Amino acid sequence: MRQYDFHLFRYVDFYMNEATKREGSQSISRAIRAMKHIARHTPNGMRLVDIAEEMNLERPTAHRVLKALVQEGMLVQLPGSKRYTLGPVMFELGLAATHQFNLRDICAPILERLAYETGDTSFLFVRSGNDAICLSRIQGHYPIQTPVVPIGSRQPLGVSAGGLALLSCLDKSEAEQILREVEPRLSVYENLDIKDVIDHYHRTHELGYAWISNHAVPGVSALGLPIRNAAGTAVAAITVATTLTRMTKSRVKEILPVLRQAADDVANLLRP
Repeated sequence: MRQYDFHLFRYVDFYMNEATKREGSQSISRAIRAMKHIARHTPNGMRLVDIAEEMNLERPTAHRVLKALVQEGMLVQLPGSKRYTLGPVMFELGLAATHQFNLRDICAPILERLAYETGDTSFLFVRSGNDAICLSRIQGHYPIQTPVVPIGSRQPLGVSAGGLALLSCLDKSEAEQILREVEPRLSVYENLDIKDVIDHYHRTHELGYAWISNHAVPGVSALGLPIRNAAGTAVAAITVATTLTRMTKSRVKEILPVLRQAADDVANLLRP
């Protein structure tokens, strides 16, 4: 073989290997993005056409991604429907992660301290799709408490202080997309519509914390902050709630340092 032919084959082989690596990385990225999109629409799922549109993919490409995820059990296609939703393997992975990353247990002492120091009810929220789920609740010693949000209950992101804190961590386009999807559910909350939540979203960015009153629960006001992991991703939100009359501006100034310390303490525990 002539020397320049040898070098040519080496160059061709190198570029083919690099192309294969890029294609593999792109496929993984697409699969993760698809699961994130579908997770936001749990439990109703998404149609192929909607996934392709949101991901800006051709339908055959999107179909190949979804087909591979279904084969691995990461997604399932709902019976009698063309919609895709999260599969059993996602649940199994979640359970496996829970043993190493049990937020409720990790946060329990800090939530208890927060409730004791403020006298009010402290809450822990996590995101599930387009909703915020109440994961934990600790009552304080103030005579009037607000245990009206049951553990395990879910509300659209942006309705509660915890959901608003989580929503504020998303970029504007993603937040507005979520709000368009949950808009039909907002009517059950007093004096709250999509414009109000968008205004609260921008106000949260200006203030540096979530403060929402008389919406999620009539007569209740709450402050919330996100809890971020080592990568800077918001994994939960911690809040303090009390009566509307008790949560004055001066009261907010008293609570915020304690709430920030609690959020920082949880974040530190999550760091490796």
